[in-house]
Amino acid sequence: MKRKSGLSKFNGFLAIVLVICVVVTAFVINKYPKIEDASAADGSNTQDVAVIDEFKAGTYGGKEFKTQEDVVNYYKECYDYTKTLTAEYKTDSGETHSYYKMLGTETLDVNNLLVEGKSNDIINKLVPGIVGGLFKGGTNGLSPSGNRDPKGDTRDDGKMDCTKSLLKPDDILAANVKDNGDGTITMTIQPKETILSMPGKDPQGRFFNSLGDISSVVNSISVLSFSQGTVDDNFVVDYKGGTGVFVIDTKTNEITKADYTMLVHIDVKHANVTVLKDKSASLDITYKCQYPASDDYLAGKNIGLTRVK
Repeated sequence: MKRKSGLSKFNGFLAIVLVICVVVTAFVINKYPKIEDASAADGSNTQDVAVIDEFKAGTYGGKEFKTQEDVVNYYKECYDYTKTLTAEYKTDSGETHSYYKMLGTETLDVNNLLVEGKSNDIINKLVPGIVGGLFKGGTNGLSPSGNRDPKGDTRDDGKMDCTKSLLKPDDILAANVKDNGDGTITMTIQPKETILSMPGKDPQGRFFNSLGDISSVVNSISVLSFSQGTVDDNFVVDYKGGTGVFVIDTKTNEITKADYTMLVHIDVKHANVTVLKDKSASLDITYKCQYPASDDYLAGKNIGLTRVK
């Protein structure tokens, strides 16, 4: 049975948040004119630069890495191997299933909500409640992944096989390796910037659970239109600066710990929502997938799994 992550429902939620952002912020600013609005920097105009240490050739954990391409290729090898490993889990109903050994957590934060380039404390206090009510984290295999079960681990309506890494050396902006001195290494990878990432189709989509075609969801909202241009002209989704950090046992090639942090900046311009005309809005998304998930996380009511010892 298909088990969706919390992210699978997020595009619709995101569109709702953008509409709320425009309408409620305008209401707050108009109703409480004495509230001071703090201007915030627009993250979409910065260059795509490395946020991690540069690669240094050498031998780490008994593995030789001559180039950054070697790092990517070894990551792919370890990713593919780790996704062949399964474990038994029992559901709340008592059924036993074989799922990925390495299942993870999902968390998502929306911050830096701006309307007309300005932030407001009241809006910023409302956002956590909106996100918490609409986004419920699930569990999947190593990112990118669409399922906890290897037999159904696909994305993009089955077009993307997530049981093997599709990452390419040219997808990577920066990578490095550190020796932990205990037979493991820590590998850090930063993919290149992508505008409107699609699953399996670009550097971000081959590394993260990217959001896919958000613009089509926004275009379907009847109360939202644009004073000039189309949704493609006025809706920019910029993936940049995200990283993955992995602990790898070099004797077995198994990834024993993984932290994926995907960063997304979204800009909407010339938006019309009900009586509000020609407004701009923006927000930042931080989406994290961390592995392995704790027993308590898996046992939660949104997942209901227990590892069979």
